[in-house]
Amino acid sequence: MRDEKFLGDKSHGGTEPPVSVILTVVNEAAHLEESISAVLNSQYSGGIEIVISVGPSRDETREIADSLAQRDSRVKVIDNPSGRTPDGLNSAIAATSNEIIVRIDGHSSIRPDYIREAVLTLSQTGAVNVGGVMAAEGITPFQRAVARAMRSPIGVGASRFHTGGSAGSVDTVYLGVFKRSALIGVGGYDSRFTRAQDWELNYRLRERGGVIWFNPKLTVTYRPRSTFKSLAKQYFEYGRWRAAVSRHHKGTTNFRYLAPPLNIFFQALSILLGTFVAPVFFIPTFFYLGAILISSLVIGKSWAERIRLPFVLTIMHFSWGIGFITSPRTLISNS
Repeated sequence: MRDEKFLGDKSHGGTEPPVSVILTVVNEAAHLEESISAVLNSQYSGGIEIVISVGPSRDETREIADSLAQRDSRVKVIDNPSGRTPDGLNSAIAATSNEIIVRIDGHSSIRPDYIREAVLTLSQTGAVNVGGVMAAEGITPFQRAVARAMRSPIGVGASRFHTGGSAGSVDTVYLGVFKRSALIGVGGYDSRFTRAQDWELNYRLRERGGVIWFNPKLTVTYRPRSTFKSLAKQYFEYGRWRAAVSRHHKGTTNFRYLAPPLNIFFQALSILLGTFVAPVFFIPTFFYLGAILISSLVIGKSWAERIRLPFVLTIMHFSWGIGFITSPRTLISNS
């Protein structure tokens, strides 16, 4: 007998177009069921098919995915032997049939009206991809501090999909709801990009004349990394792959991406000169640390967050910057 919570919302007339929901997962046992349940309980009258592309995992991700498929016929599970995100997404797209492609993550959860609002936005704007706010929300005290940093300009810059803002055309969005024809037209995700594949894909869509549209009403709950080590690794990878995109697509670097590596350069210079020349050169380092501490006090909503935020922000800044600086020029060709 099918689990009732996977039956979805049937209260609307079936006038909306069918959609295909895709995701690729590795080691997502903690949040995968929450993610799929949110889709299947959407307030959407059109048909929904879900394809989960599962990579080699050390936890029970595959077992959970198979269980979801057994409980609801709208869920299909396929293999992603490489475990790489672009490979999994391309395989999932190939296994679907609808014109509208909704990408989700195994550690995210969409709102009940997300699909309906996204499909309406596609129709109204003529965009080829629409997305909204990556609403980071933590469960543990550490995750809550990371979430606070990820929703603040001092943590991640002024990207609208992180911090919110007005609706309009943008360079990239979180996840995305696509027109299949546009995706196929540019060849799908570039399998060479282990990270930053969203930005890279949206760049090619824009180069072909497509519009990428941000709608702040589209909110996706995102579960941040749960340890300092995993957070550092995540942002290190973000930095090194963003540098790879910048090299591959000339002229796409802006100050927001250069801020972390420049900060590392100035902090290192400040410490060296302050140590070997004169203490006055420590001023930039003191200024940075002061800004981090003051910002943590301002954006933190509890003392538990305020205590953790200086460490979280510093790890995010320096991991991203070091990744950007050390990104090898052979990164793409060797992937």
